[in-house]
Amino acid sequence: MTAHAVRTGVWFIGARGSVATTAAAGCAAIAAGLHPPTGMVTETPPFQGAGLPPLASLVLGGHDTVDCPLPKRAEALAEGGVLPHGLPSAVQAELAAVEREIRAGGPLPGDTRSDEQLITAFAADIEDFTRRHRLARTVVINVASTEPAPREGHPRLPASSLYAAAALRAGCAYANFTPSTGLRTPRLREAVDSCALPYAGRDGKTGQTLLRSVLAPMFVQRALPVRAWSGTNLLGGGDGAALADPAAAAAKNAGKERVLADTLGSAPEGEVHIDDVPAMGDWKTAWDHIAFDGFLGSRMILQTIWQGCDSALAAPLVLDLARLLARSHEAGLTGPRPELGFYFKDPDGGPAALPEQYAQLLAFAERLRAAR
Repeated sequence: MTAHAVRTGVWFIGARGSVATTAAAGCAAIAAGLHPPTGMVTETPPFQGAGLPPLASLVLGGHDTVDCPLPKRAEALAEGGVLPHGLPSAVQAELAAVEREIRAGGPLPGDTRSDEQLITAFAADIEDFTRRHRLARTVVINVASTEPAPREGHPRLPASSLYAAAALRAGCAYANFTPSTGLRTPRLREAVDSCALPYAGRDGKTGQTLLRSVLAPMFVQRALPVRAWSGTNLLGGGDGAALADPAAAAAKNAGKERVLADTLGSAPEGEVHIDDVPAMGDWKTAWDHIAFDGFLGSRMILQTIWQGCDSALAAPLVLDLARLLARSHEAGLTGPRPELGFYFKDPDGGPAALPEQYAQLLAFAERLRAAR
């Protein structure tokens, strides 16, 4: 296969969700020159010459349990202001092509298949996709709704782990952009240890936690003790509905709180609250209230407000990860990729400040460039 003909697959778990739809539309728009690659770190100068697959070479597909066609999902996102007006029409052919590559996920209510049968079926879907399109490799990325943490002793694997196991069985690099379990269950340890594939992180760092990961090191470096750190999230859409489940919200909040505990040395007082506000659609407001001590015990307050769209923040990062993992696979790199911790609340390489993680990512780009 000649270099210009090499194509790479990206298989989304949650392929008709807001993040995957935004990523698919954005990938098509950027490849066609309709919009700049705003928010894509891999499109900045340090990554030139690193051998990353071009956006135009990516072939998209995935699993989902909902049946709203991808073009209609894109139209709904455009009506909500997430996608630019007119973009779904401009990339309708590309979205329709992705829609044809979306397969039924699961397990759905009434599905009597065992975990092994589900893993086998999901892996077969991915392998068929890779084979039919003559792809050099496929990267699997979980962007589905957050699931509750599995109950101890539960006999079945959570859905995210079924898909993760299928990715490994199909010989695919994998990233978990959600707080769901994915590869991180003892029942998949043997498969993970023997897979000889690159994989990365858990729970993408896009909004409120991104800001926390920048602010928390500032307090440590300036020797300003944090007494309390509280937060509130107001959001709608699919995420708001999913996180209305207290168990799912707890899984999500664990990552937000972990960033503070890892950076500050202990978890400060305060909690994060998530409120489902359907009228907000795919937009989110995150508010943080930070109480800290200054010189001679003076008490001070910092408040922040982050207003944005999670899917528009996440989509460029998801495309970054797909390209970086595909290149890692091509270069023969295996196992957890701590260099990609920049993108995650719960990275494989352990806690680190955002500037340090960015430096590690740039060093990784140099390593990939040298591997060409």
